[in-house]
Amino acid sequence: METITSRDNAKIKYACAVRDSEKQRAADGLFFAEGPKLCLELAKSCTPRTVYATAAALAKTPELATLAPAEIAPHVAEKLSGTKSNQGVFALFETPTPPADTLDTARRILMLEGVQDPGNVGTLCRTLYALGGAGLLLPRHNSAYLGPGARRAAAGALEHLPVAQVTNLARALDSADEAGLTIYGAGGAEGPNSLDAFTDRMRLPAVLVLGNEDKGLRPGVAKRCAHMLRIPLARSFDSLNVAQAGAVLLGLAAAHSRGPVV
Repeated sequence: METITSRDNAKIKYACAVRDSEKQRAADGLFFAEGPKLCLELAKSCTPRTVYATAAALAKTPELATLAPAEIAPHVAEKLSGTKSNQGVFALFETPTPPADTLDTARRILMLEGVQDPGNVGTLCRTLYALGGAGLLLPRHNSAYLGPGARRAAAGALEHLPVAQVTNLARALDSADEAGLTIYGAGGAEGPNSLDAFTDRMRLPAVLVLGNEDKGLRPGVAKRCAHMLRIPLARSFDSLNVAQAGAVLLGLAAAHSRGPVV
């Protein structure tokens, strides 16, 4: 097997374009993944288009041979990863496409509005999937939501969840309301309702909207929430990280006798 040694190899440059550009990912129906554990897990449910691995990675994880990887030199791996400290395994996968009406008929949905950090996005997706969530509503303008950082933190969960990227979140909530979904909002310290009210009032089908931990939800989005929630803190603290707050709310909902909100 010939080893790719040039950082300017056309296939390597293309893989970097998929990694960095939401436009490229959308146009080609591909996403970029990194790391042996994640790539092997993704291969169980997604079709790998191209896989790259260093000799050291192949020796350390022989199972990678099932993905038929092209061997790359360590300095090429640095380009694909963007760092020197990488695990030497990279792949382009075909983006799974859920049935067109999946989100139209979903009873449990999470919407993210103003959440910037890809790690938080991925962690929320992982929590949502683990607790039985049905899908995601995301703003189309933020490529970080479906980029490599979010997918890495999601640990494969994003590939199992139907995702709708919309240009207008407020309008999407109007549609959800018209379809009979109860809308719950949480963001920052705002919200008159305690967690007791949340568990007492939650109904399916529903949407849980999480906003920026500093700024909360935009007014146009917040006013469309039937119930605004807050998590009371035992000690003086500005706020929880949005991924932590989401885990609290999703966990409480999943544990409630009436079933999860999202």
